[in-house]
Amino acid sequence: MSDDGNTSAGPFKYHLELTPAQLKITHTALHSLLDDFGHEQSDVHGVIREVLDKLPDDHAMRAVRLEGELERELDGGGSSGSVSALPDADGDGPGPSAA
Repeated sequence: MSDDGNTSAGPFKYHLELTPAQLKITHTALHSLLDDFGHEQSDVHGVIREVLDKLPDDHAMRAVRLEGELERELDGGGSSGSVSALPDADGDGPGPSAA
């Protein structure tokens, strides 16, 4: 995962805590979304690519076994993940809450 601080839109950053199963589904959904948009929507392609670049690579995602992860989450009580707002770009306070 990349944490190089590059952002292209807006002063806010969000931190997501995802389980392996949630991460795999997010990765797969973004690839599907990328395939669905046409060439005339290069701005959308760019944003999707920026998000995919922050996720583990395809090899790491293939290693996540969705069924096993879901069973493990159910057996262990599971975690729904969380979304938290980081301070805005000026550092004056939190960004908008996504909860």
